[in-house]
Amino acid sequence: MQKITIYHNPSCSKSREALKRIREAGEEPEIVLYKENPPSREELAELIRQTGLSVRGIMRDGEDVYGELHLDDPKWTDDELIDMMVQHPILINRPIVVTAKGARLCRPMEALDEIMP
Repeated sequence: MQKITIYHNPSCSKSREALKRIREAGEEPEIVLYKENPPSREELAELIRQTGLSVRGIMRDGEDVYGELHLDDPKWTDDELIDMMVQHPILINRPIVVTAKGARLCRPMEALDEIMP
């Protein structure tokens, strides 16, 4: 059995949908409640690399803290933005799912199909 990990926020409908679809496929993933247990800086950087997205592509720009910290300012480097996501995990977009086939930010949900075993 291949290990599947979901970086999950139970209050997010997209995250709940991804978890439901994984379970409907007969898999029980490792669930990382990333707001309570954020990935380390190194883990987050590796997740971003695996998804193939930019650092900004993995950030939630609709969160209050995004505006409060003026993270839309292009002065922020990728390293600084990763540090911000570690400090404020609500800024990490979800759900991120990791399987043996790769990692995807499952927005749109069809991205999950690309990596399911």
